[in-house]
Amino acid sequence: MTITPAHPPAPHRPPAGEADFDAHVRAMMAWHFDDRTGSPFWLAHRAHLGFDPRTDVTGAADLLRFPDVSRELRTTPAADLIPRGAAPGQVFRVFESGGTTGAPKRIVDGAYRSRMGAWTRQRLTDHGVPETGDWLHLGPTGPHVVAFDTSRYAEPAGGLCYTVDLDPRWVKRLLGSGRQQEADDYIDHLLDQAREVLLSQPVRVLSTTPPLIEAICARPDLHELVASRVEAIIWAGTSFSPESLRLAEEDFFPAARLVGIYGNSLMGVAPQRVRTPEDDHPCVFEPFAETTRLDLVDEDGRQVGYGERGRVRLNLVSEEMFLPNVLERDSAVRVRPASDGGVDGLAEVASVATFEDADVVEGVY
Repeated sequence: MTITPAHPPAPHRPPAGEADFDAHVRAMMAWHFDDRTGSPFWLAHRAHLGFDPRTDVTGAADLLRFPDVSRELRTTPAADLIPRGAAPGQVFRVFESGGTTGAPKRIVDGAYRSRMGAWTRQRLTDHGVPETGDWLHLGPTGPHVVAFDTSRYAEPAGGLCYTVDLDPRWVKRLLGSGRQQEADDYIDHLLDQAREVLLSQPVRVLSTTPPLIEAICARPDLHELVASRVEAIIWAGTSFSPESLRLAEEDFFPAARLVGIYGNSLMGVAPQRVRTPEDDHPCVFEPFAETTRLDLVDEDGRQVGYGERGRVRLNLVSEEMFLPNVLERDSAVRVRPASDGGVDGLAEVASVATFEDADVVEGVY
């Protein structure tokens, strides 16, 4: 979809410091709530907020004044999410959430996820993920964003990205209705396809989920194939316990780099940061500070202390998507920033038992 702008392009992107992020928030309030540049979605909400974001929101702390509108993304026409001030000819893609706790939520993406992807790719390089070579994505493709993101990680040095499509909604339906054998058969079907790609193509990086990594390890022929050919494994989608992660790294794939990425369609991605001597957790995630803040809060919405577990609360502030004060379905342990001026980390991410009045079934994604 392309649209014609009614206003100059969005403000320049800020550095990651908190003072700069507050300035970014102010600029985005002027952008999203101006009749010339805002989206129909947020302009329609403006009159019902009880405050004027253009004058009353001065920084990140004020984002908590907004209601959590994420449920409305299930029924809102995606075109209404596109800011009127978008650049001429800009193409927007529509991606959906998992849809496993109700109808899927939809977001639009023009450019900010590309910037997030470039930053994430550099993070992966910092971990030792090969800068060249082909990738295999064993996981969801459309309408989910993860395959699109993964393909962009393979692009910088001309790598190809092969895909084996996983339908997480179908697996969770099977598991939710007690049809475990059918779910196991489906996983075998996925692994058979992955085996054919690995046998015939020079794959250096595998992108998949912790349950599928465990399923690979349970098949000796496929485990040997991955262990002998793949140089890095990117895992995402479901939780990975510290003990299971240690086994995967030290016992099953000692020659490969294992790197986690936490994320979803709404928030984007938070890749694992490079381990520091001070880290008590084997995997600590950090969000994209340019657009994203993730707080961990207690039942009363107050931020928990370092080392404590809390519910993930999202604030996404970009020129294309604005999603404030969203309570996510995950909990995590709050971790101190790796450096002065950095953002908090998250460790030991796990799904809550219920979310938006529905039981949460992790499945394989």
